[in-house]
Amino acid sequence: MNPKSRAPIHWSDLQRIDSLRVVDLRAFQAHTWIGIDCFLVSEERMNGSEDMRVDRSTRMLREMALERMRHAILNFTYRPGDRLVERSLCERLGVSRTVVREVLRYLEAEGLVEVVPHHGPAVARPDPGQAAEIYEIRALLEADAARACATKATPDHIARMLTAIDRNEAAFALGDSGDVLKGTYDFYETLFECAQKRVAWGIVKPLNARINHLRAMTISTPARGMAAIAEMRRIVAAIDKGDADAAYAASMDHVRVAAGLAQVALKTMEEQSAGKATTELPPLPRRGRGTRLTD
Repeated sequence: MNPKSRAPIHWSDLQRIDSLRVVDLRAFQAHTWIGIDCFLVSEERMNGSEDMRVDRSTRMLREMALERMRHAILNFTYRPGDRLVERSLCERLGVSRTVVREVLRYLEAEGLVEVVPHHGPAVARPDPGQAAEIYEIRALLEADAARACATKATPDHIARMLTAIDRNEAAFALGDSGDVLKGTYDFYETLFECAQKRVAWGIVKPLNARINHLRAMTISTPARGMAAIAEMRRIVAAIDKGDADAAYAASMDHVRVAAGLAQVALKTMEEQSAGKATTELPPLPRRGRGTRLTD
């Protein structure tokens, strides 16, 4: 059949193609008349008559709920060891039990949630031994990246790292731990990009949730803000001078200090009998067509 003679293609046809999940192109074309040129959407679908309202899909709900839960764990609304009861989470987040279960599984994969036998999911308790391993990996990879960055940095890289540090300094002054974590992520993403250490960054990224959980403990230490900023500026100053050895040493020192603070925080947390926080999570908007998504 000549493609030009075919009737206009509707979204139901595209949905039917998506549900086929056919790998072989010939089998795909044999299974449905639409063929490969189905993706040339007819003009009538592009002239403004198509309904453009946003429908809140389960995927969007899951992503929003995941972000809220991750934030609640990192800012200690839920403390290490706190049970995560599905029914309570459904009410606080305003989502279904299916969404809550998917979010908990994702957080478990990140290392922020653990399943306690006979008790169910709970906020993970960082293990001092595992924390030491994480900081050891960080020290090796970040210091190596800093050394490589010192030989490859451009003015743009330096400017981006300094911008991230300035953002952290402002966030520390405001007591905004969430923005501190974002600024720190931007700093290290630029560092590894500058060093051209893509594989190393690929190793660090999956650990990022656990690193942030530990980092959230260390940045709350009194006077840590000013010290951390000074340590990061020392790293960038060495990189800017092209001093690879100094950049390596500055990065190593920065991670070693953080590792020591993390161990102290973990020991203190283990000894404390802190009460559970009661801060409520803001519920997600109810499902419905045309709902505006806002933070």
